[in-house]
Amino acid sequence: MIERYLAFDVETPNARNHRMSAIGLTVIERGVIKRTHATLVNPETHFDAFNIALTGITPEAASGAMTFPELWRWVRPLFDHSVLVAHNAMFDMGVLAACLRDYGQAHLPEYACLCTVRLGRVMYPRLPNHRLNTMCAALGIPLDHHQAGSDSRACACLLANYMSRGLEPEKYIRRYSMDRPRTGERRGPVYRR
Repeated sequence: MIERYLAFDVETPNARNHRMSAIGLTVIERGVIKRTHATLVNPETHFDAFNIALTGITPEAASGAMTFPELWRWVRPLFDHSVLVAHNAMFDMGVLAACLRDYGQAHLPEYACLCTVRLGRVMYPRLPNHRLNTMCAALGIPLDHHQAGSDSRACACLLANYMSRGLEPEKYIRRYSMDRPRTGERRGPVYRR
């Protein structure tokens, strides 16, 4: 049995999706949600109006927050010793990989991860879609959407729900190569068993 999962969610400041303006982290140990933490991140880049409207995070709000390298020093032990979980894992893993590369931060060559969208399609195939807000509404999970802490906790609740219904997460773990190109580029493998 896997000892620890780390559900995480990132918000981005612009359409390039190569920096984060917020991150939410929820730790699940032995099937129990233990804690959630969220923080703004200074992306050190421009904000698009669309992203500000979506997340409510402004350049002014993020300007005093820690930068990604400061954040990574604090969170790396969690990432390095957990199975990562995200709703639409390709997006969140892609943003994380871009930040690690662009800032030259040390990291594992690949991370084990689960995608709760993919698992939702297995567990609840009849839902009209498997977006986070749709899944949470259907299952009665509280959600303040596009707020990183709430999104990461909701993702953890989805995993807990799937496991309570008999899902064995180990069968769905994929390896995400952190050396892949930035989000949106189309070369190289993404996931592997």
